[in-house]
Amino acid sequence: MAVFTEVSPQEAAGLLSNLDLGTLQSMHGATSGIENTNYFVSTDKGDYVLTLFERLSHEQLPFYLNLMHHLAHRGIPVPAPQANAQGEILHTLKGKPAAVVTRLKGRNQLAPQAADCAQVGAMLARMHEAGQDYPHQQPNLRGLAWWEETIPVVRPHLSADQAALIESELVFQQELARSASYKALPSGPIHADLFRDNVMFDGPVLSGFFDFYFAGCDTFGFDIAVCLNDWCIDLDTGAIDPIRAQAFVAAYDAQRQLTDDELVLLPALLRSAALRFWTSRLWDYYLPRDAAMLKPHDPAHFERVLTLRRNQPWSYQRGAAA
Repeated sequence: MAVFTEVSPQEAAGLLSNLDLGTLQSMHGATSGIENTNYFVSTDKGDYVLTLFERLSHEQLPFYLNLMHHLAHRGIPVPAPQANAQGEILHTLKGKPAAVVTRLKGRNQLAPQAADCAQVGAMLARMHEAGQDYPHQQPNLRGLAWWEETIPVVRPHLSADQAALIESELVFQQELARSASYKALPSGPIHADLFRDNVMFDGPVLSGFFDFYFAGCDTFGFDIAVCLNDWCIDLDTGAIDPIRAQAFVAAYDAQRQLTDDELVLLPALLRSAALRFWTSRLWDYYLPRDAAMLKPHDPAHFERVLTLRRNQPWSYQRGAAA
């Protein structure tokens, strides 16, 4: 989250009134993230998040907002989009697409233990199951096609060694995508960005997932890999913590049993997830946009993660002690 587009209290109050959400009492811009403009707003009726979408269009956004609505109605704790009197959950503010969603209780768990990872793994599996009958389709917009477009753009900013690494990994991922085992992977709507800062805990209990604006239809294994590469690593080195990783996948597997193909391809999907975020961080770092609170992430982190996943692959051992 960041502030690319300034919204005045009067402008926010007008939208909140139109949604019958009460009288604005306070608002402040969110400082994390790099995609959309976000404000935390409080009224006499509750706490909400106001988002202005900087890259996604009015045509793309119904997939994300309706997915959140779908999941919320199936018992998955996610922010609920707020509708106007006509039942519309996609709005316009400052000439840009906008939404107001309920704000989850709690705070991020930025130093997760195995028990926290297990809760996230179990809820992720529930989310995947709940999304199976979601009727809308949209590809993962930061998937292979995007890597193929973006890597040549960031290539001039890389050293020779970095370029060799990212190009060889892209070839590996292209070959993986063509394989029969990859094509057999279970898929459906995924979050695709479920880092530690996109999950809330109310005390020791997971209270919700949020920031679904990278969601799309892709393999469930890719979603698992994204989580493992953030929730279950040493942040300084990028190395997998086997205890946390085993706990995460075991809890997921207990809720939605992984297929043989998912088990076999998990090490390759961990590389996929690392490549995705290295590529996007390179793009944001070298081709930044203006934002009042923008703080691009260091791309070197996911370069380290990718190198480790290539050189020290990790596999889940079903039945092993977490």
